[in-house]
Amino acid sequence: MSKKQIPTGVEVHGGMLRIWFMHEGRRCRESLGVPDTQKNRKLAGELRQSVVYSIRTGTFSYEDSFPNSSKVVKPESGMTVEKLFNTWLGIKRLEISDNSLIRYRSTVDCIIRALGAGRKAEDVKAKDLSVMRNELLEGAQFKNTDKFGRSVVTVNGYLSKALTVFRFAKDNGYVDTDITESVKMLKTSRQRPEPLSNEEFDRLISACRCRQTTNLWTLAVYTGLRHGELAALAWEDIDLVAGTLCVRRNITTAKLFTVPKTDSGTNRIIQLNVNALHALKSQQEITRMGKKHEVNVLTRQRGKSRTDSCTFVFNPSFGSVSGRNGICYSSSSIGHSWNVAIRKSGIQHRNPYQSRHTFACWMLSAGANPYFIASQMGHSSPQMLYQVYGDWMPGNNSEQVELINAKIMQNVPPMPHAATSFR
Repeated sequence: MSKKQIPTGVEVHGGMLRIWFMHEGRRCRESLGVPDTQKNRKLAGELRQSVVYSIRTGTFSYEDSFPNSSKVVKPESGMTVEKLFNTWLGIKRLEISDNSLIRYRSTVDCIIRALGAGRKAEDVKAKDLSVMRNELLEGAQFKNTDKFGRSVVTVNGYLSKALTVFRFAKDNGYVDTDITESVKMLKTSRQRPEPLSNEEFDRLISACRCRQTTNLWTLAVYTGLRHGELAALAWEDIDLVAGTLCVRRNITTAKLFTVPKTDSGTNRIIQLNVNALHALKSQQEITRMGKKHEVNVLTRQRGKSRTDSCTFVFNPSFGSVSGRNGICYSSSSIGHSWNVAIRKSGIQHRNPYQSRHTFACWMLSAGANPYFIASQMGHSSPQMLYQVYGDWMPGNNSEQVELINAKIMQNVPPMPHAATSFR
């Protein structure tokens, strides 16, 4: 039979029909156990449509729809690790955004592989969680899928999810004992910001390969935008006459458009300084009259999105021969341009996020109000500034001392002169 006659979501596997669908952030396949005939194809397509509809409306039950599936745990077999984590994620998915669900799904799948999908949850001990933590850190391979060790911060994120799920298991009677109390997170050291000095910034800009890259990193340093916000920035968000920029969206590593990272960072108005304005006016000549795109932006409410019309400020196809670079930059491609300029400039290597740190440190060193800086960066309060950027940049210490000395001299009370005798 013609492949074109196969309904969407229906596949032929081993001469039998099966359907696939997305459930809780991952692709699921279920064999129907019927031969490949035209009539069965039609019935399979109708079944798949019914499953997708029930998932969208929140009425889907795996046990009821596919009672013989390997993904369904029979009551007598006990709660497996895979079933436990998927049960928790099934409840959690209504509390988080679609983008967060993708990240949660990836984390949960890794933990399931590490602990063993078919293992009974009640058989998992505190030692097993500690071993999983150590193996993730050291890069042990689980079924040849995990080749490299992860950072301490990443491992702690995985472990935190695992502990949350096993507390959930204890609270809901899936396991009898709480194994989470004796499992310790890995210690982390606070990473100090490494902002660029004025001289280093000049060298970085001089090393940029084209005017667009120069404009991009000038705007990044003088606004403190997150790189996902920078990549998703559109001319529709900018008022060059008023000198303002509105942050409305972000693009994730999965190339999904979402609202900015925090509530306080959404629709925030950035006041553009003279250098940021100059960069945008220069970029305006390159991309302002470019093609407008309709993009789907995921909101924080589960299943809700909006459509934005965007003429992107930074266009990766500009100067490209093939023109196959997508409608806008991604966080990773922006970071690549930074790394190229860093190497070419010869300055000390820093990760691309230091552009944001540079903005914060420069503003603090200039004496800007911390509340104003926090609002520009999308923080709800300056508390984060005090914790991360408490130290002045070494290159500006002398200026601060001079400022303090000038203020002190203004407040010094007049002192009487020593008496002088005349002979």
